[in-house]
Amino acid sequence: MKKTRETTVQVPAIQPPDFTCVLYETRDGIARITLNRPQRRNALNRRAYDELESAFRYATLDGEARCVVVTGADPAFCAGEDVKEMMTGEVADAPRPQRTSYQATPAAMAAIDCDKPVIAAVNGSAVGWGMELALYADIRIASERAVFAELFIKRGLICDVGGLWKLPALVGPEKAAELLYTGDPIDAAEAARIGLVSRVTTHEDLMPAALDLAGRIAANPPLALKAMKAGLRRTMPGDPREIGAWAIENIYRLFNTEDHREGVKSFLEKRAPVFHGR
Repeated sequence: MKKTRETTVQVPAIQPPDFTCVLYETRDGIARITLNRPQRRNALNRRAYDELESAFRYATLDGEARCVVVTGADPAFCAGEDVKEMMTGEVADAPRPQRTSYQATPAAMAAIDCDKPVIAAVNGSAVGWGMELALYADIRIASERAVFAELFIKRGLICDVGGLWKLPALVGPEKAAELLYTGDPIDAAEAARIGLVSRVTTHEDLMPAALDLAGRIAANPPLALKAMKAGLRRTMPGDPREIGAWAIENIYRLFNTEDHREGVKSFLEKRAPVFHGR
């Protein structure tokens, strides 16, 4: 009786069929995660957060991927949360549900936990949670059009784990405090000067530069890459899960303040806010 040779069926690394806010593809050892809500400047709603988390989890398990590039569909990298969709109407006026326990943002931890090198190709505005997303990458390359801002303080909130855990390590505690306390934006040149990004390119050269770097990284032994990333992670102070849980607890507390609602309302009404400390 003739023996038949067993074959191993591999699941191809393709975009999961239920993704609508995020694009995912793997080619030449590089997984590309692209936020795909250009009409909203890639601002995140609840579905986008969920899909971004799934994309990073998928990249971690993707046997074809050795490096990850995250970017946004032009004209922006990520404009933070979709304020109009997530923080207006009943959502803004009603108190947030009470919680007895808090956990770090799942999308943030999925990006931080990815055991493959991650490059952020910042092609435009990276503000609010968009700057957080850029901070979760191991390397940031910026287009000349990039703008960075931790806007949370202007909405009566605090930043997520990226601003508290990663930003001080990149730019130093004093510069991090300035960026977090003011919420002021900085351009790509200033981001490079303070060490927030590794380099600045023309807008047209951004993705070729990011993919070239990703290709050179992906050409190295995958087990050594994972070990190198794990080693770099050990140099970071603090536990991102603990810091992230603390941040979420305080964000939920601040969600229920008048100052937060005023921050959102003034933004939507395009006027200067008036805060009262309550």
